Amino acid sequence: MDNNKMIQVLDWAYEKSLNGIPGTLSAEELAQDYLDKNNGNLIKACDSLINWQISKCATSGFLSGLGGIITLPVAIPANISSVIYVQMRMIAAIAYMGGYDIKDDSVKSLVYMCLTGNAATDIAKEIGIKLGTKLTESAIRKISSATITKINQAVGFRLITKFGTKGVVNLGKAIPLVGGLVGGGIDSISTKTIGNISKKMFISIEC
Repeated sequence: MDNNKMIQVLDWAYEKSLNGIPGTLSAEELAQDYLDKNNGNLIKACDSLINWQISKCATSGFLSGLGGIITLPVAIPANISSVIYVQMRMIAAIAYMGGYDIKDDSVKSLVYMCLTGNAATDIAKEIGIKLGTKLTESAIRKISSATITKINQAVGFRLITKFGTKGVVNLGKAIPLVGGLVGGGIDSISTKTIGNISKKMFISIEC
């Protein structure tokens, strides 16, 4: 898999996250559902969503069910495609909670960046973004198409590097997810890492 194909996978997962797939909520619907359940409390809603990802999605049955209805544009096992979709939707939902336009290309690239977990900190530094400082709408607008391309390439490179080193399971670690990904589970610590990175990116450092 080359960088272009990896970006194709991410674009596919993002489109599905925004528009939903049969039997699941879109990122916007998911975000609104958790905001409603938590009486509009942003931090509680965000934390509840992340905890749900850990407790409810961390089952082989859930991922296997998604695998039956998800078809990627390139050859990646169903369990991997399911995990990418689930994680992508969570990050996009957090971005929506933070008041960002998740249909904006700049926001989409920032969501991709969060998907790399702790590596997002390094990518952010490379493009001059400080995690923990909520980006304003004007700052988002200033992100150029060249910077968007740079972010996407950096994300793709990190995922491909992990994928190429030890195969499918290592791609799961790159996202990052459970090492025993073949079993379909999502590692709780890694999922929480992605959630916290997303909160720092789209909400505030005080989360």
